[in-house]
Amino acid sequence: MNIVITGTSSGIGLACYQHLAAREHAVWGLARRPTPAGPTLPTDRLRSSLCDVSDWPAVARAANEVAAVWPRVDALVACAGIQGEMGRTLEADPAHWAQTVQANLIGTFFTLRAFAPLLARADRRAKIVCFSGGGATKARANFSAYGTAKTGIVRLVETIAEEEREARLDINALAPGAINTRLTDEVLAKGPGVVGRAEYEAAVKQKESGGASLSTALAAVEWLLGPESDGISGRLISAPWDPWKTLSARASDLQGDVYTLRRIVPEDRGLKW
Repeated sequence: MNIVITGTSSGIGLACYQHLAAREHAVWGLARRPTPAGPTLPTDRLRSSLCDVSDWPAVARAANEVAAVWPRVDALVACAGIQGEMGRTLEADPAHWAQTVQANLIGTFFTLRAFAPLLARADRRAKIVCFSGGGATKARANFSAYGTAKTGIVRLVETIAEEEREARLDINALAPGAINTRLTDEVLAKGPGVVGRAEYEAAVKQKESGGASLSTALAAVEWLLGPESDGISGRLISAPWDPWKTLSARASDLQGDVYTLRRIVPEDRGLKW
């Protein structure tokens, strides 16, 4: 497969880049900083470009660069993102708050938009995985910019899945779990006065315990890119908590609102108001 991955200079994006290259895929990384290849990876399958996904002209140029080498893209993994502005929402720096949404949500849209023509040329079902989590399914105090962007990514995924229902395309959002990355270190550096006591203590515990399994998240990405997930689209999948390995046998049950974000009304909880 020809796979484009964003956010490959560090963290989960870099891990995806190296993991999928080791699985004999051709991978092209996009990141604001240089992407490390890794000492044991076959360089003939590795390419990378410097690209800030929050800058539309830069993303469009990167897509043209890929198109000049690859006739098609089979899969896109949108990992790029920043934690950005933290603290109480009504005291946040407006520019930093907006930049956080721009990098995470708008950057994901720019990437999807720029690579859509190449994905349409895939000779099998094209696959897109967008990273969510981090406040997408419930309010996360002191992380409103990040949580708002990650929630927006889920709705973007659901909307594209609906619009492209007849296309040979599966697009899903993945919550990787609380994996130890630079985002964890940022929370610890800010301290409880900014992120709140509960978030700070959770980050301390996560750092000490090793956090969620990176290998599980990588396996979930690989599953979502493979033929076993064909026809599963528009879903938010949790790598550590959901039975994603068995979802192919339950595809008919995924036609409704399972693994989606929906409004809860009193009747859903057995209440009559």
